[in-house]
Amino acid sequence: MSDRVVLSVSGTDRLEFLQGLITNDVTRAAGSIIYAALLTPQGKFIADFFVIGQDDRLLVDVAQSHAATLAQRLMMYRLRAAVQIDQTDLVVSRGTGAMPQGAMADPRHPALGWRRYSDSDISDNTDWDALRVAHLIPETGIELTPDTYILEAGFENLHGVDFRKGCYVGQELVARMKHKTELRKGLARVRIDGKAACGDAITSDGKDVGVLHTVSGDQAIAYLRFDRATGPMQAGSALLTRAD
Repeated sequence: MSDRVVLSVSGTDRLEFLQGLITNDVTRAAGSIIYAALLTPQGKFIADFFVIGQDDRLLVDVAQSHAATLAQRLMMYRLRAAVQIDQTDLVVSRGTGAMPQGAMADPRHPALGWRRYSDSDISDNTDWDALRVAHLIPETGIELTPDTYILEAGFENLHGVDFRKGCYVGQELVARMKHKTELRKGLARVRIDGKAACGDAITSDGKDVGVLHTVSGDQAIAYLRFDRATGPMQAGSALLTRAD
């Protein structure tokens, strides 16, 4: 996939280094794959990615749009750690059919199929937007932006955050949100009757309710203020209703 970049994090301190920075437990990536994010100290989103543990390095699979920013942040935190960060030539393939040799199951949701890292692209023709909307999976740069708090984006359900691993950048805010009675805002699936597009403001009785994001057919992912999303809503010329 040309929209993904695979970084290599090597060196004797690589596990401790990433473990102190990212939202998930890096030790679980040994010979496997995990989903995680790097946050600001204020708990907001910088980048989401997959970490794949190999014998002598960790691979980090990140959206091309966020690869340079992630690499720069990791370099900033490196200080005197015995860690080297490089960009690889590996190609990311993904699909939902039979899992090819060397591929791994996407750790976010069983419906998301497999991911493979090699020198060629063998991706299939899955309609990823339809799958993401059906299972409420956020996408880098669409639902996941610099204003995003990851629990509002469903990271707990996506196995992207570990609450027992100890400190990481932004951990205090994530922990506070976890222990609230309930989230007041977040992603939800909506049904669309009419015409609406990603980025349209959502209102109800003239009050701001949220923003429409990925649209697929007559459904979409929306970021909503839940206390105002209890009845019919409008976006563009369309009528919206909660689908979950």
